[in-house]
Amino acid sequence: MVPLIIWLLPSPSRSPHSSGPFSVQLVYTTHIQECNIYSEVQEPKKTPHPPKTSAAAQLDELMAHLCEMQTQVAMKEDASKKHIANKQDPKASLDSMLGGLEQDLQDLGVAAVPKGHCASCQKPIAGKVIHALGRAWHPEHFVCTHCKEEIGSSPFFERSGLAYCSKDYHHLFSPRCAYCAAPILDRVLTAMNQTWHPEHFFCSHCGEVFGAEGFHEKDKKPYCRKDFLAMFSPKCGGCNRPVLENYLSAMDTVWHPECFVCGDCFSSFSSGSFFELDGRPYCELHYHRRRGTLCHGCGQPITGRCISAMGHKFHPEHFVCAFCLTQLSKGIFREQDDKTYCQPCFTKLFPL
Repeated sequence: MVPLIIWLLPSPSRSPHSSGPFSVQLVYTTHIQECNIYSEVQEPKKTPHPPKTSAAAQLDELMAHLCEMQTQVAMKEDASKKHIANKQDPKASLDSMLGGLEQDLQDLGVAAVPKGHCASCQKPIAGKVIHALGRAWHPEHFVCTHCKEEIGSSPFFERSGLAYCSKDYHHLFSPRCAYCAAPILDRVLTAMNQTWHPEHFFCSHCGEVFGAEGFHEKDKKPYCRKDFLAMFSPKCGGCNRPVLENYLSAMDTVWHPECFVCGDCFSSFSSGSFFELDGRPYCELHYHRRRGTLCHGCGQPITGRCISAMGHKFHPEHFVCAFCLTQLSKGIFREQDDKTYCQPCFTKLFPL
């Protein structure tokens, strides 16, 4: 095989001493002269190895670039996974951050001593801690049993070992007012087997809040003393006013002691006995007077045998002759000027 030699010849139209670009002319030949270009063969000088510009250097550069790209891709994947994990489980992210913080503190030589284990998540508490119900809690884990809202340092109520916020505790467990049905948050009044706000326990008739005198109950409703007595207490048989304190019971009704007197003379019944006529009490005298059973002779009530004559009634012993006072026992008498006479006296006094 004949080697191909390329000669670079200056263009004939250009001076060898001129500067600037020049054109070249390619001459193809298969003739090889015996002599070399140089007058003598020079020994190659020993020079240091040039920087790698070969295919190996390019391969090394390419491999380094690929490793860098792989590292960047891995970092992006890790960041994406952490973002997804944080988005899906914030609690896990927070735990991871707290764990990392604890590790960083330990790396710095600061001992992060746990403050107990959270009663909710059972994990160590390294930061803020809430002590309640005899246990320790992460602040974000100490929540209301009902609404699950964080209680934190706010007041809370305990029931059966569980914590409740004020709103839910009163809604679930506080007694309710029998008038407005709302939970009773502060003072509670108990009456008639029910609970009340003190300002809501008042008279059903006049609306006044009860004072020291208390209340009276009728048909499951409370009344003040005045209205209860006016509306429901028995009325006195004498004055028809309510009987408030002491009373007498007689003739199927009640009476003020001062009202239970004779209907005519208004005298009290000191002996304890009275006579009833037309729903009114009377003493014996006025009872018989109203009934017409007083003796016309003595003016006293007739309680036994009675003699009726001349439109009057008499005790038998008081039906006598007006002149001789002899008892007209047989019922035979003569009358003159509304007086009774025996037959002999009448004949003497009023001869024909």
